[in-house]
Order: sequence, then C-alpha cells, then structure tokens
Amino acid sequence: MRQFLKYVLATLTGLVLFGVVAFVLLIGFIVAAASSDKEVTVESNSVLELRLDKPLAERGFENPLSSITGGQATTGLDELKAAIRRAKTDDDIKGIFLNLEMVQGGMATMQEIRHELVEFKKGGKFVVSYTDAQSEKSYYLASVADKLYLNPQGTLEFNGLSSETMYYKNLFDKLGIQAQIFRVGSFKSAVEPFFRTNMSDSARLQTSSFLNSINGAMLADVAKARKIAPNRLKVISDSMLVHNADDAKRLGLVTDLGYYDQATDYIKGKLGVEKDEKLSLVSLSDYLKAEDEDENSSGNRIAVVYADGDIVTGKGGNENIGSTRFAEAIRKARLDKKVKAVVLRINSPGGSSLASDIIYREVMLTKKVKPIIASMSDVAASGGYFIAMGCDTIVANPTTITGSIGVFGVLPNVEPFLRDKLGITTDRVTTGKFSDFPTVTRALTPFEQQQFQKEVDRIYADFTTKAAAGRRMPVERLRGFASGRVWSGTEAKARGLVDVLGSFDDALRIAARRANLKADDYRIQKLPRQKTFAENLFSSFNEEARLRMVKSEMGPLYPMFEQYKKLSEMKGVQMRAPFVLDVQ
Repeated sequence: MRQFLKYVLATLTGLVLFGVVAFVLLIGFIVAAASSDKEVTVESNSVLELRLDKPLAERGFENPLSSITGGQATTGLDELKAAIRRAKTDDDIKGIFLNLEMVQGGMATMQEIRHELVEFKKGGKFVVSYTDAQSEKSYYLASVADKLYLNPQGTLEFNGLSSETMYYKNLFDKLGIQAQIFRVGSFKSAVEPFFRTNMSDSARLQTSSFLNSINGAMLADVAKARKIAPNRLKVISDSMLVHNADDAKRLGLVTDLGYYDQATDYIKGKLGVEKDEKLSLVSLSDYLKAEDEDENSSGNRIAVVYADGDIVTGKGGNENIGSTRFAEAIRKARLDKKVKAVVLRINSPGGSSLASDIIYREVMLTKKVKPIIASMSDVAASGGYFIAMGCDTIVANPTTITGSIGVFGVLPNVEPFLRDKLGITTDRVTTGKFSDFPTVTRALTPFEQQQFQKEVDRIYADFTTKAAAGRRMPVERLRGFASGRVWSGTEAKARGLVDVLGSFDDALRIAARRANLKADDYRIQKLPRQKTFAENLFSSFNEEARLRMVKSEMGPLYPMFEQYKKLSEMKGVQMRAPFVLDVQ
C-alpha cells in the first residue's frame, strides 16, 4: 500500500510540475506575442526593405509558434500593398529595397505588387533591387527597380513559363485501383491524371494558350520597365541566352553586378549617408506595426470577403473556403447597414459543387440589396468562377487563371487492390438493389454509371445556365467558352467571362462608385473573422507538429501526399480547375 501511495504521489507531483511548466511557457508565448506587437517608430531617412521570403496569401497569418516549431507564417497581399502605398506618402521613407530570391505567389499576385511599386516610384522615390539568385517571378517584380543589382556569381532565370502535371494511371494500374470518371467538357482536365499518362490534345491546347497569354503580359511589363523591345525579350527568353550574371548585365536585364554591401552603399549614397554609417532599413513586419496616422474614421464600410483556397462543405479552416463560414460572412455583410458594398476577393481553383452553390446563393441575395463586385486573384476557376459569376461586375488581372466552367466526379474502385495486393475481400447485405451506392469496394454497374453521369450532366447544365444569366449571354454561346476550358484573364475578358481587367483596387473603386461613396468616405471591413492569437496558439502547435513529422518522413514525396490529401477530402461532384496547376 505504501508503495502504491508513493507512485500516486509521484504521478501527482509530475502532473503539477508539468502544469506549472506549461503555464510558464504559455505566459512566455503571450508576453512574446505582446512584445512583438509593440508599436514601431520609423526613423527619418529610412528605407523599406521587402524580402517577401514568406508565402504570399490574400490575408496574412502570423503563426504564434513559428519560432519554436519552424512553421511558416504568411505575408498578406492586402497588408503588403497597403504598406507600399503608405510608404509612398511617408516622409520618413525615402525608398524601397527589394531583397528578393524565390517569391512564393501566383502571377496575378506578382502583377498587383508590381503595380504598387510602379505607383510608389511616381511619388519621386527610388526602388533598388538586389539578389543572389533570381527566379522568373522575383525578376518580374525587380524589373521595375531603378537599380538592379545581381551577385556577380549569381543567376537569373529568364526562360519562360511552364506548367507540369503528374499522372497516376500507371501507379493505379500497379496497385489495382480503377478510377471511375464522370465529367462534362473535353477541356475538364482535372481528372486526366487518373486515367491518362500524359496530356490530352485539349489540355495541351488550353494550357499553351493561357501560359502564352500570361507570359506575353509579363514580357510587356518588363519591356516597358527595362526599355527593351518585347520581341527582343522573347528571343532572349526562348533562346535561353541568360546563363550567368554577365549575360544578364550584357543583355540589359540588370543594371549592375555587385554584392549586397555594394547595393546598400549605393542606397547610402542616395540618402547622403556615409559608407561607415548604419543604413536604416525597416522590415515589412516592423513597418506594419508602425502607427498609421491617416486611418479612415468613416462610418461607411465596404466589406471585403477573402475567399482563398479550395471550396469545401462545412465551416472549413484558414486554408480553405468553407461553405458555412463564407455564407455566414457574406450574409453578415448583407445585413449590416453600415456596409454599403461588398467585394468578393477570390483565389480558388474550385472544389465542391454543393459548397459553391451555397456561397453563390448568398451572392445572389446580396446582389438584390447592395453592390457586390468580384475581384479575381491568381486563380478563380471552376467553383471559384461559380461563386463570382453572380456578382454585378467581375474584375480579373490579365494573368488571372479563370473559367474552367465544367464538372467532374471521381469514384475509385479499390476492390482489385484490396483483393490482389492485401488479400482483403468484402461482402455485403443490403435492403435494396442500390443500397450501397456509391461504394469504393466494387465496380459500378452500367446503370449506376449512367445515374452518376446524369447527375454530373445536371450540375453542368445548372452551372452553365446560371453563368449565362450572370454574363447576360445566350447559354449556347456561354457553353462555347465552357467545357471546362481554362482561360487567362485577358482571354476571359475577350469572351465576356469577365467585365474589367484590373486589380483588387480597381474592384474596390467600382464598389465605392456603385455605392455612391467617395474615396475617403469608407473603411474596409475584412471577412470572415480570423482566429485570435489564443486560438491560433493552441491549434497551430498540433498542426505544425503533425506536418513537420509527415514532411520529415516523406521528404520529396510530400507534394504527392498533399495532392492525395486534397483528393481524399473531395466529397460529391466537383467544380475544380486542373488538379495541380503550378505555373513557374
């Protein structure tokens, strides 16, 4: 008995000590977070330094445990653009220093940031860029700079865009998994990886078309900034004439070959600072904490609903668009009398057709009582286009990937895999002939396949009918641009699928004008609500720990695991762009 009590006491003592340690750590996290939120004072004669080494998202997310778990936070495009815009009129900020390498974001995101940098220069301030090794996207941003420094031993990628897709048919054949495919539209290539080993002719056609459109827009911007003819840039890119830093300098893509200290010495010279003195560089994170004295106090609001990620049923999370949560956000904006207009900011390849329709319904209800404008970011395709098509006006960047008006369903049959590879068989008892429909442990009968396809056809008819009504065009004409085909923003505008080529700020101006609001007579209300620090603190720890473990175990196979995870989360018929659309 004495021994038992000793063990119980030791256990209780351990629990108490663990609780004390956990409490101290929690207090430390809170204190660290509070100290990181302290207001920053920007010194006179400062330069805003933009590294952009975190993933770019529509809204920023600061991971409370990033310093401990190694997880990444994200940089919000909204905050970044606002910082550049504020720096333009901030007397203490004299210029911007772009310290870029691998920028993580889509082409439309790059285009919006680049536009802000161009506007910043119009305020009479300078932009200087430095890099050791530069990707195509980061060069697109840096090309706007007055001075472009490239490390003499560095590299610059300037060889055009590409999009690569993985195909799983051979893997499925080896495993004994049969992918039962149901789709509408010859261009609906999202399902091709499951039954093909390469691109179909239609998939290759659409990908080549929008890639060349996006690449053309990029080259036009670079040509204007660097004063090189677009045709000459095309030759440089297609012939891969840039092999090293010397080539980049000789061809006029950069202005100087130099090291980091030489770039900062140049900036010091611009500011009248001696070389042996410290340069006042202000990071983006610090600048965001600096007090903004020009914050608008108007009682009028324009609600911006940020729809970023895959569209899923239910509440979803920070990384996707949950139908319940986003329907509530749009409803809140509609019922709030202070909100005079709504901007639906979309960065999504689509997802669940049911979830898309739930959000679309709230868009249509809002449209009846106040202006609602769609602003397309990098991708607003398939379900992403579906939730936009009911808006009063659709605004897209020239490099936005959109369209993909089509529907598909995938139902795997894993019976051969279970039987032949794992030695597992299944049997069933049902109360009716189709009680187990749909199932993944047997092949569908011809009748069941027919019923599945009928449902996909019905949803496609609904999609195109609603899209035609929203676009005010005959449904047959709309279907000529549908069939799952993906377009660039420029191509979509030419076909009437979007109304205006422009940025988020253009969408905001249109919303204000429709609501009869002056530029200085409204504030932005961001929806849906993001998690608090405490909520992020406790949810991040488990998620970061799990992801780190999976990444360390899978190594280079982790991207395929991510694709599998997305596939496993698909429920019901899908409205989704090509399964993995990575433009680089």
